[in-house]
Amino acid sequence: MLAILRDLFRTNREFTLGALLTGIVVAVALASFASPYPPLDVYVVPPDVPPGEDFLLGTTSRGQDVFWQLAAATRNTLLFGVAVAIISRIIALTVGLTAGYLGGIVDRVLMSINDTFMVVPLFPILVLFYFVLRDSMSWGLLALVMACLGWAYDARLIRSIALSLKTREFTRQAVFSGMGTRRILTQEHLPYVLPIVFSTTLNNLNWSIGLEVTLSVLGFTDVNTPTIGGMVYWANQHTALVAGIWWWIAAPVVLVAMLFIGLYLLASSMNEYIDPRSRLERIGGGA
Repeated sequence: MLAILRDLFRTNREFTLGALLTGIVVAVALASFASPYPPLDVYVVPPDVPPGEDFLLGTTSRGQDVFWQLAAATRNTLLFGVAVAIISRIIALTVGLTAGYLGGIVDRVLMSINDTFMVVPLFPILVLFYFVLRDSMSWGLLALVMACLGWAYDARLIRSIALSLKTREFTRQAVFSGMGTRRILTQEHLPYVLPIVFSTTLNNLNWSIGLEVTLSVLGFTDVNTPTIGGMVYWANQHTALVAGIWWWIAAPVVLVAMLFIGLYLLASSMNEYIDPRSRLERIGGGA
């Protein structure tokens, strides 16, 4: 994996730009650990102060420093996306590798379940979960629900690779040597799907963060937990644009746009690298 990243940084400008944009967002999130204000406290600074020397990005109508609030919100949003991506990757890998290698009735059952999740309309389901579990809806519960709904497409992609790996000579040799199914999947097949997993993880991050921001802006999440969408929600509640407090909305919108573009560039660059033909053309052109 380190060799792949080295090649991408050396030959792919889009990957480098995506890493730079994503790195800036991550740096803002890490800055939250140095915040002088608790993220849930309000009216700790003068409200509605425009950006300047005292407050880099201004303050909100709730008396919160926009920069430090944005740092905490970015950290929570990134952690949310990472949690969804990790849980959904585990499910997708387990289903995809198992279905592709075992085949038969196991493959048919798992792919039937997989296809069911693929046709489920995610946004209405998440809104329904919010109204059913409104009193107990938390950051972690929403991440778990979203992860359980967001693995199906990637599981089918991993299965297609596992079907190919199943017929390879090294797989037959592993079977003849007495290796069990679990060891074959984890030691023999898993390394071949890791580049695909990395690429789909970036896409899943974009998807989960975008959906969380949308739900938060509409108020269908725990709005008391600082997130990027939550910042926009509170700005709308206080009619920030009408009141001329544009910086309250501009800061989270610009940052989340940087994150989306950065993750998209990273994912598209990885997809290009996975394709041997486009990889050779780019490396050859760079030489």
